[in-house]
Order: sequence, then structure tokens, then C-alpha cells
Amino acid sequence: MAKFVMWGSYCENALEKRTPYRDAHLAGLSAQKAKGILTALGPTTDNTKVFGTYEADSEATVRQLVEDDPYWQNGIWIEYAIYEWNQVF
Repeated sequence: MAKFVMWGSYCENALEKRTPYRDAHLAGLSAQKAKGILTALGPTTDNTKVFGTYEADSEATVRQLVEDDPYWQNGIWIEYAIYEWNQVF
């Protein structure tokens, strides 16, 4: 499996705006983690960026996971980029 990193940005007032979508967001992340696809995900301490690491068969798989997330679909995440990652350590 290839490894990928995802960097994204949150909307303004994300902590307040995410509330209606948070349970579904966390359930989806838990399912991805249980399948071994999502290895880590979280916001920066200032809650402006999101960072995630994935092990997947393709970038398209990761892109689909991001775009199926309630945070993306409801404008909590407002942009993202995915990079294939060469983990050295």
C-alpha cells in the first residue's frame, strides 16, 4: 500500500459550524481507522488546518474518502491537497 498525506484548511468559525456534522465525521474516521486506511488525522492547534496520513491503494481512494466526509460536504473543510508520501522514519 502507498502512503499519503492530506493537508487541508478549515472554514472560519469551524469549531461552531462543525457541531451538526461532528458525530458522522468521527464515525467515518473510526471506520477508516478500523480498516487500516486512516493512520492519523487532526487539526493544527490553531484550528485552521487539518493534517491526515493514509495507507491506500491510490490517491483516488484517499480523495474519495476526503470528499465523502461530512466536513468536506458541508464546507467545514474548504480546501485540501493530497501528496504521496515516502516515509523514511
